[in-house]
Amino acid sequence: MYCPFCGAAVESCPAFCSACGHSVKFLKNVSNKVPDENQPSTSEAGNTGRSSLDSFMKFRALKEKERKTFFTKKCQASKKDKKTVKIYVGVMWRHNGVLKPVRGKTLPLEVQPNWSSEQLLTAAVKKVKDFNQDIQDGPYVLLYPDGAEVKHIPGTNTPFRIELYKEALGKAYQRITLFTCTVQDFSVNDDSGDSSSEESEVIIKSTSNSPYSESDTLVWDGPNEASTPKAESTSDRPPQPILDQEGGENRTNIQNHTQGPQNCYTNYTRLYAPIVIKSDSEESDGSRPYVQEERDALTAADIVSDLSSKIIKTSCSRFNINRANVWDGAARGFKRASYDPSHDMLVKFTDDEGTTEDAVDTGGPKREFLTLLMDCLRTRRIFEGPEHQRFLTFNSAAAREDEYFLAGRMIAGSIVHGGPGPRFLSEMLYNNLTGRIDFDGTIEDVTDEIMKTALLEISGAASLDELHMLIDKYSSLLQTAGCFEYPQSVEGKQNIVKDFIQWYIIYRNQYSIQRFRDGLSTLDVINALEQHPIVFTPYMCCGVEKLTPESLEAIFKAQLSEVGSTRRQEETRIIGYWRDYLLDTGEQEAGLSLQDILMFATGLDSLPPSTIVPQPKLCFERTSSYPIASTCTNTIKLPMSKSYEELKNAMDFGIQNSPGFGLQ
Repeated sequence: MYCPFCGAAVESCPAFCSACGHSVKFLKNVSNKVPDENQPSTSEAGNTGRSSLDSFMKFRALKEKERKTFFTKKCQASKKDKKTVKIYVGVMWRHNGVLKPVRGKTLPLEVQPNWSSEQLLTAAVKKVKDFNQDIQDGPYVLLYPDGAEVKHIPGTNTPFRIELYKEALGKAYQRITLFTCTVQDFSVNDDSGDSSSEESEVIIKSTSNSPYSESDTLVWDGPNEASTPKAESTSDRPPQPILDQEGGENRTNIQNHTQGPQNCYTNYTRLYAPIVIKSDSEESDGSRPYVQEERDALTAADIVSDLSSKIIKTSCSRFNINRANVWDGAARGFKRASYDPSHDMLVKFTDDEGTTEDAVDTGGPKREFLTLLMDCLRTRRIFEGPEHQRFLTFNSAAAREDEYFLAGRMIAGSIVHGGPGPRFLSEMLYNNLTGRIDFDGTIEDVTDEIMKTALLEISGAASLDELHMLIDKYSSLLQTAGCFEYPQSVEGKQNIVKDFIQWYIIYRNQYSIQRFRDGLSTLDVINALEQHPIVFTPYMCCGVEKLTPESLEAIFKAQLSEVGSTRRQEETRIIGYWRDYLLDTGEQEAGLSLQDILMFATGLDSLPPSTIVPQPKLCFERTSSYPIASTCTNTIKLPMSKSYEELKNAMDFGIQNSPGFGLQ
């Protein structure tokens, strides 16, 4: 007997079906009835029940499969809808009748590839307003880099979508930059007749909380007049402009005419005032609009000073370092859960016996630690290439331990906390990190001997037939790099070599570079590098200006006794010895170097991007025959030697026998 509701077999006429739970009491009465002649036999009824059950089970299996398929497609569609990519959005203003991008206003934006221009405009306006308080109120339009409104894919009638624009542009999402612009600026007609006779104004707005009025208006005399602008005060006082013209480019330091905040506001405008790009020729195709050649008077010390203002001096992250294995202690410190990049760093060194050196970190141990750490990074497994032109390479063990992110964070922390930069990155890697497209790789940068041999043979091909033969020979390598092609002339071999080197150094290591860049975003260092790439190049790449006797002499300020005193006369004699000692050290090729002297006194072996704080001092020691240094106060004490030879020998011996902090 079978349940008429679910088809399950039931025995001994139960009150309820054990499969579906329905009441089947009526089956008991039916089974007791005597079948008449028109009813089918028991065997026929059983066959009919089994057939119905089979049909039902097939139907249920089919529906179950349809439900699973539906939910799978729905989940996949949901995941696809949630995929996000990164592009860049900037701001355009109308300047002298022409729409121009504003440098320093470009920001990254997370978007979905299927967004339309309206959705993208809403998100872009919100992002720009969140990070810039001086942006005018809307309404806004979205523009391409050439100033055209974003409605359709360029050259077609296809409605704009980010993924379609990316395919048409042929670039990665990270290379896409769009701009917001007010409808008022976008719709203004450029009347060249009126603009030539009228004076144009550029108003620089400040977001400072200072109670003083810090906004002035610059009135330009016109293109045929003197190029330096003159300032008009908005107050009743006569204007007192400060004009500065450097490198053929117009710059104006605007000061409030109140005596109090002049110096403060001058520095503020130099660091934060929006700068309007003056010419399309300043932009290079494919580069981000805010990466321009920097001709202003900003120095690395100015920029790092602003970054270091975020450091909380009342809190500290602790590091216990052994000079025999700097990386081990550094990695533990940076990975510690309590580590905070915005906290000051407290460094304690241990000697070989494991006892802590008796020193209070007021800057000296920290600078020495960061100097040793940058030297240690150069030889890590994540870098390869020439000693002073290192680039990232993928290492699976390093990737598992997230060493690329850790290295980027260490470099960012060193720069902001007063330490040196790495000074060993290749310029090609640095250009890629800062968004520039300059490429200057050579075959010598390829460390793999098989690949280097292949490139040397291809670059040395003398005929087209020989070139094609070599391409066939190394087809697997070229296909892997995505540069397998048969050029129409022998000159095409240069493009093959260039593309292969770019793949070898950049594209095959994209994951490593991205994680390294994420680490550099610590304390906003990557944004500073992107906006001022030329300023930081000497500190990130090989090219730090070599120390000279004159530069080292200028760093230290002599602490002299009272004029006319006997001590003053002796101190001036020692200063003469000191200067001669620097000259002799700078000229010798072996032995002690000027870097060793700077390391002995400050814990740094080169000049850092930031200012050395406190100011290094030159003092005089009357109780010891050897020099004494305090890297905490950046002080070096010279012995009062009777002759130059005696001082030179004492300095050489004292510095060469003081590898650790606080030793003389």
